[in-house]
Amino acid sequence: MATTERDYYELLGVARDASDDEIKRAFRRLARELHPDVSTEPDAAERFKQVAEAYEVLSDPQRRDTYDRFGHAGLRRGGFAPTEFDLGDISDLFSAFFGEGIFGQASRAGARTRGADLAAVVEITLADAFTGVTVPVPVRVAVECDRCDGSGAEPGTSPVTCPTCGGAGRVQQVSQSVFGQFVRASTCPRCHGSGRSVETPCERCNGDGRLAEDRSPEIEIPAGIHDGQRIRVRGGGHAAQRGGETGDLYVQVRVQPNEQLARDGDDLVTAVGVTMIDAAIGTTVTVPTADGEIELELPPGVQPGDVQVLRGKGMPSVSGGRRGDLRVHLDVRIPRRLDPEQRRLVLELGERLGEDVYRDDGEGGFFGRLRSAFR
Repeated sequence: MATTERDYYELLGVARDASDDEIKRAFRRLARELHPDVSTEPDAAERFKQVAEAYEVLSDPQRRDTYDRFGHAGLRRGGFAPTEFDLGDISDLFSAFFGEGIFGQASRAGARTRGADLAAVVEITLADAFTGVTVPVPVRVAVECDRCDGSGAEPGTSPVTCPTCGGAGRVQQVSQSVFGQFVRASTCPRCHGSGRSVETPCERCNGDGRLAEDRSPEIEIPAGIHDGQRIRVRGGGHAAQRGGETGDLYVQVRVQPNEQLARDGDDLVTAVGVTMIDAAIGTTVTVPTADGEIELELPPGVQPGDVQVLRGKGMPSVSGGRRGDLRVHLDVRIPRRLDPEQRRLVLELGERLGEDVYRDDGEGGFFGRLRSAFR
């Protein structure tokens, strides 16, 4: 069954209020059981990918909040796509998820680590969100040093086995107490776990193998994106040391407030003012939309608080579905200040109109509309 049809909490076998540690333990257990290196079940690889995707979402607080509120559709609107892992080595997979091996030990010396992810924020207008837009995203990112090809060693030299840890990447300290010997292992302070030491550092990167560089990648923002959603750019983050996988870039999109239009999901909401005379006899008003103004014809007798719904005039769905609607709230304006002559004319008009013109023949009056709204 496709992961999009399965509940992530159900896949991991945890409650919806599970803690981060409970989610991590559940994934560890299932990963050990389902990895093709361990399991003989024919669908083990597919099930492993499903629980890996579930863990990738539930272990990230922002993704988990989006999933809890909007489900799989919300994740898709936010640009989430599950990471594609090579299932060749289960130890490498555990290192990618946790920075350690399958049994909890630190990743082995020389293992390629993944570069850090990078976060950025861009601001767009509601009109940009309506049409979709491509924008540059200025970031300062670590890239592989082109002088030493990322090795950290000056050209013509090579890294050597770390003399402190002997290439193991870890050092052990043995202490004696009344309870016996205690062995404490930690990452080698000289090579930082790589097992290799640079004797002649590269002059350009000072032995790190990476340089900081200002870049402005062009990011395509899809039509219909919501304020606060994130777009994931694979490989747009920091370069890793020792030639590992480059991290990802996460771009949070902020949609600037619009003075005339408010957003409610994929619907747009606006208000238009009309005088009581125009409301009584009918008129044509100009209505703002996300892609320009349109003319809306109001029938005679519109009431204060009436809503005209323009189907398909809202925002496009980021997932490719139908467009939302535009809800136009009518603000019928009543005169606040009348001079004596104007007051006399209004009173005369009221006497001539009588009560019949106010009768509601189809909607049950104000209380009928109120009851309908509550239903």
